[in-house]
Amino acid sequence: MKYLLIITMMVLSGKSYPQHFQSSNFYKQRADVFFEKVWKNYRLKKHPGLFSEHFPNGEKVELDYFQGSNVKEKEVSFLWPFSGMFSSANVLVRYPDLKTKYAKFLDTLTIGVWTYRDTTRLPVGYQAYPATLEKSDRYYDDNALVCIDYAEAYFNTKDVQYVSKAKEVFNFIISGWDEKLNGGVYWLEGHKDQKPACSNGMATLAALKLYQASQDRVYLDWAKRFYQWMQARLRNPEGIYYNDIKMDGKTNATYYTYNTGSMLESAVLLYQFTKDPTYLKEAQYVAANSYRFFSIEENGLRTLNIDLPWFVTVLFRGYEALYKVDHNAKYILAVATDLDSAWEKSADQYGFLTPKWATDEASKRKPKWLLDEACIAELYGRLGLLNLKN
Repeated sequence: MKYLLIITMMVLSGKSYPQHFQSSNFYKQRADVFFEKVWKNYRLKKHPGLFSEHFPNGEKVELDYFQGSNVKEKEVSFLWPFSGMFSSANVLVRYPDLKTKYAKFLDTLTIGVWTYRDTTRLPVGYQAYPATLEKSDRYYDDNALVCIDYAEAYFNTKDVQYVSKAKEVFNFIISGWDEKLNGGVYWLEGHKDQKPACSNGMATLAALKLYQASQDRVYLDWAKRFYQWMQARLRNPEGIYYNDIKMDGKTNATYYTYNTGSMLESAVLLYQFTKDPTYLKEAQYVAANSYRFFSIEENGLRTLNIDLPWFVTVLFRGYEALYKVDHNAKYILAVATDLDSAWEKSADQYGFLTPKWATDEASKRKPKWLLDEACIAELYGRLGLLNLKN
């Protein structure tokens, strides 16, 4: 939704990466090394817990993931790329031998995300840019990401303060719900021009994570409400999700991996929480069709067409959730193979990967976006925790 340029992953030249799983330790080490690299190069000492939008950060890159245009990067990153670091730390802290180390990272990130919290408008919500620095817009999908990160932090630490924080964020999300188009929330507070998959899909997940954390059925009911709205308004017949619906009822048939990914994971969680096999059947249908839809086959090799690495990470979370239920590793292997190939072939002089996972020198020379890099640590961290065998 937010990144309006479709990026097609090239079939990378050179030797093909072996299509099999590496060891859990291999993936863990890559995740740990990469997270530390991002932390070291993007972290801003002047602003504890916050990061730069790009690295190197000498030039002000124009950003295209906002309502409107001509938004240039600022002194610190916006909330969306920041959330990539929070999500990655939430994965790496699950490794027993990394728990102490990443608990400290989580503490710092918790301080960082709190700076985006805006109390001047009610209900309280999180701005796109730190409220401690200036007033800015509040996006419902950003807030859903914060809610999910808080819930995951609770799962990892059992600190109930994270649940309280997640509930506060969720109250902001549902303040964007109205009955136009029979429900759903908008993208941006105060702009009632569209209801997108990013806001409503992530809100579905946020409600499910909050139900898992609190066991309060009100959040399960909200999850079903969001899920049913997405099914009715933004799902195409193949189980791939439209980008948004305008207020005249016209759908935008642009497709991003993460919109389908959030709903895939939601279907799995709904199956786990309700035991209704309809949700599992839907998840398997969406997984199979998304794999076909978002990939190409050339010379006998199937390669993902990625829009953004972070978008693919959200799709991977759906594949991961489904794997834990039906143990079909096909989709996991597809992402792992492409990720390993990118690691070997698309790294720049600092070891950061290009946004297209492309190998050309022009892509390598460009500043790298925080979100594109933070999710690499998350992907490798998730792969290692699965401990897959060939």
